[in-house]
Amino acid sequence: MKWYVLYTRSKCEKKVAATLTKKGVENYCPLNMKIRQWSDRKKVIHEPVFSSYVFVRTLDTELYRIKSACSDIVNIVYWIGKPAVVKDEEINEIKLFLDEFQEVQLEKKVVNIHDKVKILRGPLMNYEGEVLSVSSNQIKLMLPSLGYMMIAETNKNNVNIIEKAGKKMTDLINVEKEELHLN
Repeated sequence: MKWYVLYTRSKCEKKVAATLTKKGVENYCPLNMKIRQWSDRKKVIHEPVFSSYVFVRTLDTELYRIKSACSDIVNIVYWIGKPAVVKDEEINEIKLFLDEFQEVQLEKKVVNIHDKVKILRGPLMNYEGEVLSVSSNQIKLMLPSLGYMMIAETNKNNVNIIEKAGKKMTDLINVEKEELHLN
């Protein structure tokens, strides 16, 4: 069983997830908790993190049956001509990330090769990923198989550089903090 990505009609992610759950299909629709202010009150709402995406854990032979199970599923998401597979670790990291942070933002990006880091503390502890930028305390991490990056503020001291783009750790011994963009 693997995690696959379904593309849904706009604003139908939660409806698709509920329908799949009723049909006994393991699924995950990551929700972002947001606080909305109206003139008379504040309200907590849950919006899908990935617009028009729902993850399903199934056998590849069941994928097309699942697609036809709900009219709000537009298609299966493909990557290089095959249904896109998301690693269990990435689904778990999304869950941990959303448990720790509120008001998560997503930015669509082309996957580029950058510094590799390992998170030392916090919800992404021991997770290795690519840093797209570091400014102040904001670190952008890439989930390569999805082509999205999750953005969260974390202390720079929680990050250990494993490999600088094009250099090995032994080449960085005399490099100043400013060159590493960790100011």
